[in-house]
Amino acid sequence: MADYRFFHPIEVRWADVDSRRHVNNARYFTYMEQARARYFEHLGVWDGKDLDQWGSVLAETSCTFVEPIFFGQTIRVGVRTTRIGNKSMEMRYSLQDEASGRELARGVSIQVSYDYDLGRAVRVPDRWREAISAFEDLDEGGPPPA
Repeated sequence: MADYRFFHPIEVRWADVDSRRHVNNARYFTYMEQARARYFEHLGVWDGKDLDQWGSVLAETSCTFVEPIFFGQTIRVGVRTTRIGNKSMEMRYSLQDEASGRELARGVSIQVSYDYDLGRAVRVPDRWREAISAFEDLDEGGPPPA
């Protein structure tokens, strides 16, 4: 999909499958979380190691299930930031079959910039804004141009 500039591959593990023989719905959120972490690493806003450096909390998330995912299926998760506000960012996800590119699910999350020492939401750091806006070609605070 042209809207996504970053993809993270996911290996569907046997433990991801439930009694209905497809990936359990809760795992979709884990797949999005894993891809989100790799996205921030890719953009250089988090090193993937120092959790004290990580100033983001999940405020809201949703997933639309389009087709089931099965054990052994190779998938990838597209991640993009669609809006950067004062203290929050909207992110979108596309879980796709690797071979066909068919969308299997799509999700949305709201990430809030958070200072654990202060115990409250804070402004999205400028270096995050700059890196994400440049990568996504975002106009500050708004969606990408059509």
